[in-house]
Amino acid sequence: LALKRGFDVFAASVMLVTFSPVLITISIMIVRDSKGGVFYRQERVTQYGRKFKIFKFRTMVANADKIGTQVTVSNDSRVTKVGEKLRKYRLDELPQFWNVLKGDMSLVGTRPPTVDEFEKYESHHKRRLSMKPGITGKWQVSGRSDIQDFEEVVKLDCEYIDEWSPFLDIQILFKTVGVVLTHKGAE
Repeated sequence: LALKRGFDVFAASVMLVTFSPVLITISIMIVRDSKGGVFYRQERVTQYGRKFKIFKFRTMVANADKIGTQVTVSNDSRVTKVGEKLRKYRLDELPQFWNVLKGDMSLVGTRPPTVDEFEKYESHHKRRLSMKPGITGKWQVSGRSDIQDFEEVVKLDCEYIDEWSPFLDIQILFKTVGVVLTHKGAE
């Protein structure tokens, strides 16, 4: 796990420095596209039930939480024009490298639940939190928009925990690149 954390710190630092021009450009595009801040922060749950703020680029209008449901739906009128493109290419998740650097998340891990989701967990669901959540993971590269059953998500996360190795993380990272480039499972 020390090797995993070391790789996370190294990779997140490299990504933030390498993509800093892209991060700045996206920030400017968001500000020009609609009123509101550049980032969307949401309370999520990390390893062992600790809470943290996840960072994403804002893809919806500033008061989207007050306008309607937080469920992502195709053709959601709350999504901005820039936000639509950011979601399509998953660029809205780039700020999560900051969460990785801070130690709230890992590059690869389980899906970080919202506080509302966590409060509904049964005891066997909490096993998902025995490792840090990741920007990507087994669920994300397994056709996430096609998986509707939460128990299937839990199963994939627990498989990841049971099978974890540096090699598995590398496999998932390579699959993630493929998923991002083909937009598979991004709906």
